[in-house]
Amino acid sequence: MRILFIGEIVTKTGVFCVKSLLSGLRSELNPDLVIANVDSATGGFGIGRNHAVYLHKLGVDVLTGGDQIYFKKDMVNHISGARYMLRPANLPPNAPGRGRRTFDTVGGAKVVVISLLGQSGFDRVHGSNPYTYLPELTERAREETPFVVVDFHAVTTAEKITMFHHIDGLVSAVIGTGTRVQTADAVVMPKGTAVITDAGRTGSLDSVGGLDPGPEIRKLLTQVPERSSDTWLNLELQGVVIDLNEKGMATSIEAIRVPCKEKAGDGDGSDYQD
Repeated sequence: MRILFIGEIVTKTGVFCVKSLLSGLRSELNPDLVIANVDSATGGFGIGRNHAVYLHKLGVDVLTGGDQIYFKKDMVNHISGARYMLRPANLPPNAPGRGRRTFDTVGGAKVVVISLLGQSGFDRVHGSNPYTYLPELTERAREETPFVVVDFHAVTTAEKITMFHHIDGLVSAVIGTGTRVQTADAVVMPKGTAVITDAGRTGSLDSVGGLDPGPEIRKLLTQVPERSSDTWLNLELQGVVIDLNEKGMATSIEAIRVPCKEKAGDGDGSDYQD
């Protein structure tokens, strides 16, 4: 079993990277399932319905969210009927959508994907304790399949690494998202769970978390709110490739960084329409 996990897609530049690169990556890597975190795909804050549908059509099998999953109003209604989308499982039970689903791969195997939200650093959204919640979800998932992948959307490295040790051997992989910076610590834990503190981001590297640096600098200098904007400089798709054995344990995890050489429109992406 091979899983391709695409790091957080940031703005339409990140969507463009997926459009440009995913087909080739599918041919080269031959993944059984493609998962992507999309918590910043629309304008850098949340994801709208159109981007969600478009990314799924491009070949992303599972779209996971985070603290910004409901930032776009049309997602609140869309997510309940979109079986390819997940919101954090430890949000309140009445929150729209699902935090855990079973997906069929091309080869006929089943993979359970779970989205979880950390507790530190989020001002607007607060979930239940993921450390007590995940083992219960895992026990139910492994009754169905040995292949269980978790997107742990959190801010602090300490919270993520603590989760890695806490859940090692109970799931196939725990992929950290939320900081939009790829870390250099992809590893298979002693009991067989593949982990990385953050899978990175897909979009512009010459940026502030995928956003144009200008407005982000001015906001810190003046404390005056300003709309963030896209930037089309130095685009790259980041993520990880995970190989699993028949028992659902990881045999390898490799971080990937794939430059996006295709240009949108006149080269600055200003006329790119999704």
